[in-house]
Amino acid sequence: MTDQTFTIDGDWNGLYLDGEWVKASDGETIAVENPATREQVTEVPAATEEDVDRAYEAAAEAQDSWSERSVDERVSVIEDAIEILDDRRDDILETLAVESGSANAKAFAEWQTAQGMCHHAKGLAGKMDEVETSDSMIPGKENEVQRVPEGVVGIISPWNFPFNLSMRAVAPALATGNAVVLKPASSTPVTGGLILARIFEEAGVPDGVLNVVTGHGSEIGDRVAGHPELDVMAFTGSTEVGKHVAAQAAENLALPAMELGGNNPFVVTEDADVDAAVDSAVFGSFLHQGQICISINRHLVHESLYDEYVEQLAERAAQLPIGDPRERENVVGPVIDEGQRDQILDYVEQTVEQGATLETGGDHDDLFVEPTVLSDATNDMAAACNEHFGPVAPVIPFSDEDEAIEMANDTEHGLAAAIHGGDLDHAKSIAEQIDAGMVHVNDQPVNEEPSVPFGGMKASGIGSYDGEEILHELTQTKWISTQTEKRDYPF
Repeated sequence: MTDQTFTIDGDWNGLYLDGEWVKASDGETIAVENPATREQVTEVPAATEEDVDRAYEAAAEAQDSWSERSVDERVSVIEDAIEILDDRRDDILETLAVESGSANAKAFAEWQTAQGMCHHAKGLAGKMDEVETSDSMIPGKENEVQRVPEGVVGIISPWNFPFNLSMRAVAPALATGNAVVLKPASSTPVTGGLILARIFEEAGVPDGVLNVVTGHGSEIGDRVAGHPELDVMAFTGSTEVGKHVAAQAAENLALPAMELGGNNPFVVTEDADVDAAVDSAVFGSFLHQGQICISINRHLVHESLYDEYVEQLAERAAQLPIGDPRERENVVGPVIDEGQRDQILDYVEQTVEQGATLETGGDHDDLFVEPTVLSDATNDMAAACNEHFGPVAPVIPFSDEDEAIEMANDTEHGLAAAIHGGDLDHAKSIAEQIDAGMVHVNDQPVNEEPSVPFGGMKASGIGSYDGEEILHELTQTKWISTQTEKRDYPF
């Protein structure tokens, strides 16, 4: 590629394989649309399984020498990537707005978190030089345990937070000495993949250490997830697809690192501050049109506060500015495509048919779905029992906290949750009883911090990202013992 712009109107028609930008092997391409205008904004290669093979072969060949680089050398690449992130921030924000429908607040948060992931990755690189020692039950034996890279990390990232959810796997994988094959979602191939390739290319990552293949999951997904050279499969997406991806990876004994679906409850207790709870609820339900695995899926509100809460939430939802996310005043942008829109609206329609009351919203203009509040909802209505992944807020009353906890846990998922309450100790005791990997008190569930483990329980995933937990996914332990004095054997 000669055009080094990071904006969507650059030349993105190249896979990044073994340090070179190349066409797909059969020359086919995928059109990329702006969901706000429905206009084609660029095109990217439609990789084939042959291209996936080339990516994995390059990664496998490059990984050994990359892992032998010093920590300082690997950190230097990450530091240069951080500098590029700073320099190209506005281009990245604009591309997120155009390609993924991200309003400014969401796009900035995504860029900021991705940058934080790179800073965190620098610290993970240093962990690779740490050696743990332990006592031995055998006289004269010294035990050391060190961490070594897993090898080749395959990454399949989603379209909703494409830049951050790719970076949170790519940067730690590179920092810990692994090579990477990244397949971004076909809806967001630039912000989910090709921009990262360009960042790390400019940062000086050696040829073959990072490879990016863009293409349809239906055509190359199984090969990405089941390649013989794969050692770790990092996937973010739905539980249904994640089960298939994990099975493909397991065929080759690759470690599946899965962050899957959620059905996240937001519990408002009897002594909660309603104004504060609604502030959290508006952000947690409607940021990025609710297209977030950790957004609020169900509002569980004590019956004594229920009417006031519904009234305030509906009023706030109806006032949110909707429109092209390139206009900074707009808070709600388009959903990603027609399939997503139709599924959201179908859940709303079913929920009303099941007896809920439509307080506000429920309609759409092309891909712009109105922020929607549904009262008189129950836990088994369509918009509540399914991960609706849209700007929809079903509000469900409860009479006591035992009922609230039971309803919160009445789902196969266990990704995130939040509680608003006046007595913080009591609210924390409720948090401890909710089966979720991440629970936030007097906040909403849309939180991710590079230094804290991110992962779910039950059908919401396997393993964790972020924190030091990511080391368990990207590295393996190696025990080296040294017998310093002659050992006595029983025979």
